[in-house]
Amino acid sequence: MSLRRTRERLRTATALAVGLGLAVSLASCGKAAQVHEPGGGPHRGGLHIGLLLPDNEIARFARFDKPLIKKKVKELCPRCTMEYASAQHDAANQQHQVDAMIANGIEVLILDPVDSKAIRASVIKAHRANIPVVAYDRLAEGPVSGYVSFDGARVGRLQGEALLRALGPDARHKQIVMMNGSSTDPNAGWFERGALSVLRGKVKIGKSYETVGWRPENANLNMTGAIAALGAQHIDGVYAANDGLAAGVIAALKAARIHPLPPVTGQDAELAAVQRIVAGEQYMSVYKPFKPEADAAAAMAVALGHGKTLDGIAKQKVNNGPTQGIPAVLLEPIPLTVHNIKSTLIKDGMYTIDQICTEKYVADCRKAGLIR
Repeated sequence: MSLRRTRERLRTATALAVGLGLAVSLASCGKAAQVHEPGGGPHRGGLHIGLLLPDNEIARFARFDKPLIKKKVKELCPRCTMEYASAQHDAANQQHQVDAMIANGIEVLILDPVDSKAIRASVIKAHRANIPVVAYDRLAEGPVSGYVSFDGARVGRLQGEALLRALGPDARHKQIVMMNGSSTDPNAGWFERGALSVLRGKVKIGKSYETVGWRPENANLNMTGAIAALGAQHIDGVYAANDGLAAGVIAALKAARIHPLPPVTGQDAELAAVQRIVAGEQYMSVYKPFKPEADAAAAMAVALGHGKTLDGIAKQKVNNGPTQGIPAVLLEPIPLTVHNIKSTLIKDGMYTIDQICTEKYVADCRKAGLIR
């Protein structure tokens, strides 16, 4: 008998044994399995864990998420191995990557979907192969076993509140443009709804766009259209759902020679965005400390792979349609402006002063009190 067939039979037997132990509770509630945080130090049993991230265009994935998840997995499970792939923002490519990882014998999958709906069939395929799926940062459709992200509605509210503050007391008489994310990402809807819960009725929304693929160049095209439709002098602020979109928006505003730039929001605290905030080009971002998110995903994966429950990790529940009560970790985001860069990003070690205050930004950094 081949080693692969032996391993598959052992895994099936283990899954059946765990399934018998959980059968009563699952039958009674019809919810996704909930699982305990691994305890008692690192696990001795090795696991083959898959990590699928959506693209390399968003700086955070390669710089933070991937290495942080790998590091935490090794701390919790020294004998675990990890297989990684980036979908390069191609939903079909990500589906093929799931198939390849299943064929390669992964035992747990951490998945950040390019398209939460398109990946559903792949999640079902993994579930049928007894491979738990941890949805990371974006909630995939299908029978996922756990989910970790930041509270998306809270992110949107923080962005909306910051924009209203920047517009001042007469915001009702001012007009903004909303540059939302991609409809293929459920987070985009949460961000937009959160922002609208604050903005609706308190400011005029002149134009609102979906930005296909979260691509800055699409945000740039949308913003150019908004300027043409509304007039350069009639845009008092821009809700941009993340820092990449903010970059495209600001480039369009500059190309239209709008000065001073209206306040523009963002999210993710990308280095280029932090520098734009220091320079006064972008009003704010939302800092989402990546380490707690990565640590929670790694803990979920290791626990699920060893047949444990997520009770000690996940204190919240989310639904993605037919799958109800998915164990979830929803972390608290932090609004970021020029005034708290030191107490957040620098303090947490996300960036150094030297990384932010390059030669181009020295004068702005002095003005912001980051350097003397």
